Amino acid sequence: MSRDRSFCVWRLPDAMWERMAPLLPKYGVSRLGGRPRLPLRQIAEGIFYVLRTGCQWKAAPREYGSGSTLHSYFQEWTQLGVFRRLWKASLLEYDELKGIEWEWQSMDGAMTKSPLGGEKNRQKPDRSGQVGRQALRADRRTRCPIGRRHQRCQHA
Repeated sequence: MSRDRSFCVWRLPDAMWERMAPLLPKYGVSRLGGRPRLPLRQIAEGIFYVLRTGCQWKAAPREYGSGSTLHSYFQEWTQLGVFRRLWKASLLEYDELKGIEWEWQSMDGAMTKSPLGGEKNRQKPDRSGQVGRQALRADRRTRCPIGRRHQRCQHA
């Protein structure tokens, strides 16, 4: 990549990559051969592109690699705790630069009902058990499956 990386919004800055690279898993060369792995920086940029834009994995630009490759790395790194380590390192660095008041913390949560949830003790619908058989045939009879015409049949 010969482009200047400092002006592209979706690229990791060099300083950030230098702090992030030691926290990523180390991959060796496969003894079985096959296609070489993509550079981890390219993979990380692709994962952060998807996380920042909210696009689907398969919609990520091809310059980061295939969407399935990005998703595989994302799942592996999540399982290995890579993102937790990145978050922790970021918090510790921010604490050194600006300071975090670790003694004082707050938690925000909404403890209300959803707006479309209905009343707490609302009346139950009258026809809830009859949803599957609302419309009758034109001759107003229900039909049994073939072979059971003279037997009593149950309807779903």
